[in-house]
Amino acid sequence: MTTILNYLWRFWLFILAFVLTIVLGIPVYILSFNKKNYRYAYKLIRIWCYGMFFGMGLRYELINLTDKKIDKNRQYVVISNHTSIMDIMLPCILFPNHPLCYVGKKELVKIPIFGTVYKRICVMVDRKSARSRADVYRRCAEKMEEGNSIVLFPEGGVPNDTSIVLDEFKDGAFTLSSKHNSPIAVFTFIGLKEMFPFDNSKGYPGKVKVFFNDILEPTDSPKDLKLSAFETIKKTLAEHS
Repeated sequence: MTTILNYLWRFWLFILAFVLTIVLGIPVYILSFNKKNYRYAYKLIRIWCYGMFFGMGLRYELINLTDKKIDKNRQYVVISNHTSIMDIMLPCILFPNHPLCYVGKKELVKIPIFGTVYKRICVMVDRKSARSRADVYRRCAEKMEEGNSIVLFPEGGVPNDTSIVLDEFKDGAFTLSSKHNSPIAVFTFIGLKEMFPFDNSKGYPGKVKVFFNDILEPTDSPKDLKLSAFETIKKTLAEHS
């Protein structure tokens, strides 16, 4: 797309986000006050994700690289690489039977309207605060006890250097898995870095490849889990990008 069309496309994102957040955010916010109602709120959150993802002209192809299946009766720590804001939509789309709770940066609370809903349904972390980072484990454990699975992007954010294919993983997802005996569902997203980058003058609608890599069972060694997940996603990116 030309630069002008790209900016118009991104402007459509703001309109879409505003409308969907107003229409769906209010009932989600109300439902969030009762923990038992989160499964209903999650259905609305999924509609929001569908609307944002497909409303921007994106679609996806799911490719299984493992014979393992997601068990609807277990809670998971869901991880993937992180290259675009649209990465955030995909886990909700992929997990209809597992209410997901995201671990996200505290700065997003500042976004008008969205931030009000965000702080009710997500575990927020202030990356500059050691206390906040440490408290994430407790708050995630509470969410999992309520029947939710947890989504973490182990890179901790999108690297500023766009030449980085996969940034170093943080420990959080793997420590959480080990501490709370929760398996890790590993995914690799390919295509969004080019289709929906953070540069507003670039991007285009298209089909994202979603690779379901593996389910890693929890162990006593978060370091080994981290290495295994990193190498798995790195290999997928190298072979299929």
